[in-house]
Amino acid sequence: MDIKHVKQPIIAVDFEDFPEASLPEFLFMGRSNVGKSTLINTLCRRKNLAYTSSNPGKTQTLNFFEADKRFYIVDAPGYGYAKVSKKKQALFGKMLEHYLLKRPTLKHVFLLVDFRHPPTDDDLLMAEFYMHYNIPFTIVATKTDKVSKNKRPKHLSVLKEDLDLREGDEVVLFHKSDAAARGKLLEIIEGLL
Repeated sequence: MDIKHVKQPIIAVDFEDFPEASLPEFLFMGRSNVGKSTLINTLCRRKNLAYTSSNPGKTQTLNFFEADKRFYIVDAPGYGYAKVSKKKQALFGKMLEHYLLKRPTLKHVFLLVDFRHPPTDDDLLMAEFYMHYNIPFTIVATKTDKVSKNKRPKHLSVLKEDLDLREGDEVVLFHKSDAAARGKLLEIIEGLL
């Protein structure tokens, strides 16, 4: 599978802005500055489709990218960024919870965690939320190229243990130059279409 055509996003600041629930949707979530935009751009082979920034918290909406008229890639606001007001955090939280629990076309969540560090408390809460509500998800460990090859097994072990992953829960190690990781993520999406 390859993504040939991606439309500019439908930007949702509230439930009413969501596109019609007609195509399968794949949500990408993670803390601010974890590499969500880079991953989405890599999947779609576009440089500036999803905005990347050195300033965390750039995405403050749910952005729906229609891919090949077959499915949506959904970019969620990054969590855990302190400079976003409590009011905005609460609004994001309400919209995301509504989306996660009530959106009939949501097929799968990709939870991005920074492979260089143990999962944050927010990462743990999100994984627990998905497990509690039986929302299918895959862990994507980003920035793996920043961890030396001899340290990767230890980092992976900490990640799996901290997130209390179940038998069969998948972890995809990802960095933007890793064609095999890109292929694996597209394979997961293809298998769910």
